[in-house]
Amino acid sequence: MQVNRGPAADDEDRRERDRATFTNAARRAQIVDAAIETIADLGYAGASFARIADRAGLSSTRLISYHFAGKDDLTAEVLRMIQARFADVVRPKVAAQTTARGTLNAFLDANIEFLRTNRSHLVSMVEIARSASLVRRIAPADRGRTGADLAGLEQLLREGQRSGEFGEFDPAVLAVFVLSLRNAVVDAYARRPDLDLDAYARELRQLVNRATAGPATR
Repeated sequence: MQVNRGPAADDEDRRERDRATFTNAARRAQIVDAAIETIADLGYAGASFARIADRAGLSSTRLISYHFAGKDDLTAEVLRMIQARFADVVRPKVAAQTTARGTLNAFLDANIEFLRTNRSHLVSMVEIARSASLVRRIAPADRGRTGADLAGLEQLLREGQRSGEFGEFDPAVLAVFVLSLRNAVVDAYARRPDLDLDAYARELRQLVNRATAGPATR
């Protein structure tokens, strides 16, 4: 015989499910944050589940395995988290610009600002992106995120050329060079946390502006 538990019991069940969902989401975020810090400190190869669990204060690596199918699954979530936080910093600054030159400079400045306040995030992202075998293994949607900056920057450079703000160069090649310069700053800051980021930001701006300038302004 089916027993009607009533609205009050149904409400309690919903509240219990909501609490469980919140707890699981909080645990996943805790694990992802610990993974970001561990990858930044030890590199991708050194970021074992045991190291991540230790940093997260978890009693067992089984708690990580409960939420993530494996290291690749966790790494994909790490990239999603970093990209979301990075976008929160960069997009408003870029969106406020009205010229290609202003957008390019805002992008460069926002990268340095993000690095200053979220060092481990950019260090981890660059560490993950430089592992070719890892990038090939990650699901296509997540793999695409590692190239989002490159595609967006190439498009911006092309738009700047069409508007006459930038000179003649291969946008695809220069986009790679610009992000390589950005990544070099990340690597330097990873090795030397006392790095003068203001000086690096100025030099990065000047180098990129000279590289993109037309012949008359070089």
